Amino acid sequence: MIEQLISKRDDLLIRRLILAPGEAMRWHTDLCRRFTVVISGSLLRIEFRGSPESLQVCVRPGQADWDLPDPRVHRAVNVGPESYEEVVTFFLDRPEQTPQPEPGD
Repeated sequence: MIEQLISKRDDLLIRRLILAPGEAMRWHTDLCRRFTVVISGSLLRIEFRGSPESLQVCVRPGQADWDLPDPRVHRAVNVGPESYEEVVTFFLDRPEQTPQPEPGD
């Protein structure tokens, strides 16, 4: 997994994320509203810690979407045959907020 900080100021953080095929994000919660633009990829699986529930999410380059905070601990796994890349803008509630903390942070 590659995470690259593109820009940060007190009220927002812009991050680039790349997952190779089969690679997973770290477990986290989503504390902020965010806007995601998919650069590449085709299929993600969203897994929820401690639950057999998962979601298959088809994505495509150029897809853009708004998301709300989600307190459930989860991660995305790239189950497509190509790299998944996204650029996300996180709208921070306070200057030093971590937008996707790991459980226990």
